[in-house]
Amino acid sequence: MVTTPVTSITFEEYLIYDDGSDVSDFHYELVDGRLELMNPPNIQHFLTAKFLEQVLDAEIKRCGYPWLCLREGGVRTGRNKSRLSDLCIVTLEQAKELLNVSAVFQSPPLLIVEVVSPDSVKRDYRYKQSEYAALEIPEYWIVDPLKTKISVLLLEEGLYEETIFTSNQQIVSRTFPELAIPTAHFVNAVDQVFTAGNLS
Repeated sequence: MVTTPVTSITFEEYLIYDDGSDVSDFHYELVDGRLELMNPPNIQHFLTAKFLEQVLDAEIKRCGYPWLCLREGGVRTGRNKSRLSDLCIVTLEQAKELLNVSAVFQSPPLLIVEVVSPDSVKRDYRYKQSEYAALEIPEYWIVDPLKTKISVLLLEEGLYEETIFTSNQQIVSRTFPELAIPTAHFVNAVDQVFTAGNLS
C-alpha cells in the first residue's frame, strides 16, 4: 500500500479524483481524508474472486433475487472514508441510484467479500471488519488463501459473530441460505474456492 502525495481530500472530492496519470488501473481507498493506493492483486487473488463472483452470480440468478454481484465496488464507511471491496452484493435499487456516477455505495450492501492478500491482512481482518460492522453490513466474508479458511461474519446487535469454514466444510451463508458451491471430484466447497486460485 502506498500513500499518495495528496494530504487531505473530502469524500466528495474522492468521487471525482483524477491523479493525472496515464494509467487507469490505479485504485485508491479513502482513509480519514487520505488517499491510499492499493497494490495490484496477484493472480491467485484475481482467480479466487472471479470464481466466487461466478458462484454468487449463478445463485442470484437461480433464486431470482433482484440483486447484483459487483467487483471492486466502493463502500463509504465514514465521513471521509471509503473502501474498495473485492465483491459486494447490492440490490438493483442501490445500483440504480449510482447510474452515471462513481460506484461508491453509501447505503450498506447485503454482503461483502474480501480476498486476503499478503499486504491486506490487517486491513481485511481489523479495519474493514470494524468499519463494515459500524455501517451495519449484515454479512462479511473474509476469504483467506494464506490460511485456507473462509470466515463468515454475521452482524448481531452491532457486532460480528464469526464462523470459520475450512477444507472439509460447505460455506453457510445467511444471505444465501441455499448456497451450494459446485465441487470438483473429491473436493469440498472451501477447497474448491482455493483450488480456483491455482493454475495447476
